[in-house]
Amino acid sequence: MRRLVRETHLEPSQFVLPLFVCPGEGIRKPINSMPGNAQLSVDEMVKECEEIQSLGIGGVMLFGIPETKDEHASGAYADDGITQQAVRAAKAATPELIVVTDVCNCEYTSHGHCGVIVGNDVDNDRTFEWLTKTAVSHAKAGADMIAPSDMMDGRVAMIRKALDAEGFSNKPIFSYAAKFASVFYGPFREAAESTPQFGDRRSYQMDPANYREAIHEMELDFEEGADMLMIKPAGPYLDVIKAARDRFPVPIGAYQVSGEFAMIMAASANGWIDRDRAMMETLTAIRRAGADIILTYFSKDAARALA
Repeated sequence: MRRLVRETHLEPSQFVLPLFVCPGEGIRKPINSMPGNAQLSVDEMVKECEEIQSLGIGGVMLFGIPETKDEHASGAYADDGITQQAVRAAKAATPELIVVTDVCNCEYTSHGHCGVIVGNDVDNDRTFEWLTKTAVSHAKAGADMIAPSDMMDGRVAMIRKALDAEGFSNKPIFSYAAKFASVFYGPFREAAESTPQFGDRRSYQMDPANYREAIHEMELDFEEGADMLMIKPAGPYLDVIKAARDRFPVPIGAYQVSGEFAMIMAASANGWIDRDRAMMETLTAIRRAGADIILTYFSKDAARALA
């Protein structure tokens, strides 16, 4: 009877699994704070993509971990960069699987920040050059969607202009539109090796206390041409997800981030909660709030549970 009258439904096709890709071959380096996840070399990532496709999961989000970093984030937009290699390999092996690429600089800069440093601050406008070159390079490699996560003001318009100029007018932009300066990113920074070497990211990520600002940020990205809008993190910001779903006529994504995942896994390991029930309850809540797309490290386990 519950199944018959259920209002909110989850499907594997709604999930996107984030993957961390590193140089080398045959590498599957476990991420301690995110049990079951690992840094993957390109060949191991391809195996993962094949399994993900077989489970009916909607897509993957690729994060590259370069062999070397510098002050200019040059690995982010290099034609032979790790993300570009991963995109080409994933599309060759699993052409029907949607490949989304994270467009940011924090994994590629020696200082760990998302943009060009001037003094001790990130320069919003100077960062556009890096972002547009990276977006175009990902599109040329075959990425299905471009997902800028840096939170520089105006970057969606600049990326749209650059993609159109290079003949990628049909390439959608999945914007991290409301990305909060959250404590729940901690495990990700281990996974992506992207911890800032000084300061923090609160000058360009959002204050968790600000709801109206989140709506304004999403309005700006929508007006600049974003095809989809993302809220990150997901669980602590269900109200923002609901507002986005009610206000914008585009697909809404929500990222159940590393800290949300790690809390459930840690509590489960200690016998304090039922992992599978917590997984499904949190994903259902995100979906119920209005997310059309859920980026989650539970993608494979949830897809199996729904089979």
